[in-house]
Amino acid sequence: MEQYVELRLQNDAFGGGYSAGLTMCGGQSSAELRKVSAAEESIVFEDTRKHRITLHRETEGDVVFFSTTFQNEGEEPAVLEMLSSFALKGVEADTFYRMQSFWSAEGRLRKESIYDLHLEHSWSGNGYRVEKFGNVGSMPVRKYFPFLVLENSKTGEFIGIQLYSPSSWQMELIVTGRENTVTVVGGIADRDFGHWKKTVAPGESFTTPKAAVAFGASIYDVCDKLVKAQRPDISPIDCQMGIMFNEYCTTWGNPSLENIKNMCDRLKDKGLQYFVMDSGWYGNAKYWWTCVGDWDINETKFPGGLKPMADYVRKCGMIPGIWFEFESVGTGSKYYNATEHLLKRNGVPLTVGEHRFFDMADPWVVDYLSEKVIRLLKDCGFGYIKVDYNDTIGVGCDDADGLGEGLRKYVLASQAFFRKIKEELPDIVIENCSSGGHRLEPSMMELASQASFSDAHETTSIPVIAANLHRVIRPEQSQIWAVLRKEDSITRLQYSLINTLLGRMCISGDIYELSDEQWACIEEGMEFYRKAADIIKDGKTVLIDCTTESYLNPTGEQLVIRQLGNRYLAVAHRFENSKSVSEEFLDGAALLGTYGEALQDFSAKAWIYEK
Repeated sequence: MEQYVELRLQNDAFGGGYSAGLTMCGGQSSAELRKVSAAEESIVFEDTRKHRITLHRETEGDVVFFSTTFQNEGEEPAVLEMLSSFALKGVEADTFYRMQSFWSAEGRLRKESIYDLHLEHSWSGNGYRVEKFGNVGSMPVRKYFPFLVLENSKTGEFIGIQLYSPSSWQMELIVTGRENTVTVVGGIADRDFGHWKKTVAPGESFTTPKAAVAFGASIYDVCDKLVKAQRPDISPIDCQMGIMFNEYCTTWGNPSLENIKNMCDRLKDKGLQYFVMDSGWYGNAKYWWTCVGDWDINETKFPGGLKPMADYVRKCGMIPGIWFEFESVGTGSKYYNATEHLLKRNGVPLTVGEHRFFDMADPWVVDYLSEKVIRLLKDCGFGYIKVDYNDTIGVGCDDADGLGEGLRKYVLASQAFFRKIKEELPDIVIENCSSGGHRLEPSMMELASQASFSDAHETTSIPVIAANLHRVIRPEQSQIWAVLRKEDSITRLQYSLINTLLGRMCISGDIYELSDEQWACIEEGMEFYRKAADIIKDGKTVLIDCTTESYLNPTGEQLVIRQLGNRYLAVAHRFENSKSVSEEFLDGAALLGTYGEALQDFSAKAWIYEK
């Protein structure tokens, strides 16, 4: 397998073989590269135009990180239309795994053969076979995760890949000639796919986002390596897998000082670490979601501001949290028409539904949000911020180099504001949310302590989504909601609480109206979660066995097993038309604890055991 670089410079020849419009790989720009040096940490290429291209290789444990730097040492500007983060040629693989994702249906694993993708080479070796996929926009997890696993079914070898790209990205599987191998290339979405180009002036350089590549003996193995290679900036106060309460599914966007005090009184003895106030605390319009961007406290709901609320939460033994969507501007905001501070396309404010977007690279915007967000966090004593992002800007925004480069710069400026929050409040717990899971991408996950796994808060498909996400993010960061309703049976309560054993426990719902019996069931589930917390945090997922094809109406069963040393956590769910759950995995095990009863459809059970 050869590690190399693919690039395209504007006006160079395409590769032929019927490939133009399918791929920018294999053209004149790549063909002219000559390798000038190779070392463990890098390979250096040059062309006749005094361009120096360095493929960086950094090994961390079981993962190799790749990125590419284009250095213009010539006398003329170079215009890039494609530059790979990684490129692997001669990969022996015949089976491919991708992760699909839509709103409230994140993480579906898609397995396809080389025949399914129609990637067999032609009878003569002529022509390109290309499967190109990715995402365009500021929600990097939409349709697909930036993730790919390749399997050689003959040898049992696997290669796993994750791109650290918070905006538009792409991956390509390419077959040429008569070789029974595949070329795999990925990086920023190119000029064809993502409207991206980048002018590199003489003496300047450009470096791509990084890609992580892992090798292993199973899909579980490579996914575990990729996930554990992520280096999230987890707050020091968030290392104990504490349980949280978010009031959104209790008040439905109508928090107030009065009802938050009532909720805190109900929860103060439950052993929760966080109390998070979600949206609706700002604005005075009837429809609070239109006031996003102003961040003016609703004094009717919160007389005296938010500090009394945050103080009361702390008095009740919990860390107060607050929701923001600071990149967006709603139709009811006074900044909706402040066009000098908004992203534009074709010179006019970029509008998506009821959203416009702050230009996060504008110093005025950074100063404004520093006052409205960071100062509020400091002055009121909030220890947790949920950062939401509820639409995508699409292909991009105005920039001298075009829409794709405008998008890339905008998202990097947004990430810089996340870092600014952390710099000024080192202990703050940041939650990465984007209508649930649209930003569950490694570079965003490294900025956060936790992430919203999905918006599927009251569906029966929660355990399916939560289990699938083990392949792409750390379970210790995957915040899974158990929405508790007064009409829930004990079986349904157990089902909801057992869902959270696949990540971080967050509860919401009808906390005032639950019976003593229901609360006893909930507290038993919380205690079981605490016993399993170290396995959730530090373990390795060794089995995800799920029979359902539907997320909307799941059928059959699911069993997930996570291992830490000689201790295991097994989580089983029964859906519609399910079979009884076999406990063969317990053969010879010492049982350390159970919770729930998987005795009927839509029931669940969890075990902690030792072997």
